[in-house]
Amino acid sequence: MEGRANQLDVEAIDVRFQGLERVICCWRVGDVLVDPGPESSLGTLLAALGDARPRGLLLTHIHLDHAGATGALVRRWPDLEVYVHERGAPHVIDPGKLLASAGRLYGEERMAALWGEVLPVPAERIHALTGGETIALGGGGRFRVAYTPGHASHHVAYLHEESGRAFVGDVAGVRIPPAELTLAPTPPPDIDVEAWDRSLDLIADWRPAALALTHFGGIDAVAEQLDATRASLHELAALARDGDAASVIAAVRGRVEAAGDGPLRAAYAAAVPPEHIQQGLDRYWRKRADREAGGDSSRVHSA
Repeated sequence: MEGRANQLDVEAIDVRFQGLERVICCWRVGDVLVDPGPESSLGTLLAALGDARPRGLLLTHIHLDHAGATGALVRRWPDLEVYVHERGAPHVIDPGKLLASAGRLYGEERMAALWGEVLPVPAERIHALTGGETIALGGGGRFRVAYTPGHASHHVAYLHEESGRAFVGDVAGVRIPPAELTLAPTPPPDIDVEAWDRSLDLIADWRPAALALTHFGGIDAVAEQLDATRASLHELAALARDGDAASVIAAVRGRVEAAGDGPLRAAYAAAVPPEHIQQGLDRYWRKRADREAGGDSSRVHSA
């Protein structure tokens, strides 16, 4: 990038998903982008970038609200380098199974309006991560990589060494400013509460100066946010274990309604639909019961 983008400044770009504010944040660190959001919001992202050209794209995971614009960005800038966990990499190269999984969750009739065009990424542009790497990007600085499953089996987080900021995707929860409500986003198909606890511990061990959430924005009170995410995860998991679907959904909606006004409620509903919270945790408990009964629940889902 030229000009301002060559600096190691950190910028939160609101991509205005579905015309709403404070739902999806793409982070720019010098000439590196973290989680570009969906292709349906690409125009807003490009307008914010102006003449700046990204050199690297870091994906925390491959869910479409975080990574859906990846293929479109690579089509625009064919030399763009894409970093993603090794479990997600095949589905960025060939998004067919990812789209089929998302279509079951959102409904095929809504896919284009929600996410836009999800394009494949050439394999030579992909850097598959396992966790433990350090990525050195001259125009963005150095990023440490950690494998942080729980929300998704292909989730990673990045610690930017120069700023001390941790880019945590969904592992540190959803919190829409100015509300204080934190919700653990638990969509199907591969929520793992125990793994998520370990991932929160790992982020805490980094002792980051701040957290960069995709939903939404920067958090300076790191320990408090991690604690709030853990509390929400266990509270919601207990609700899903002990209650029926309707009661779980109603409980989540009640928390959101108490958090703020109409636009704020709409942002929470778009970032973390209550139905998806219930569905993901219901699946978690069924898979856990299968494991404890000796059933086969080893199949890895990618989205």
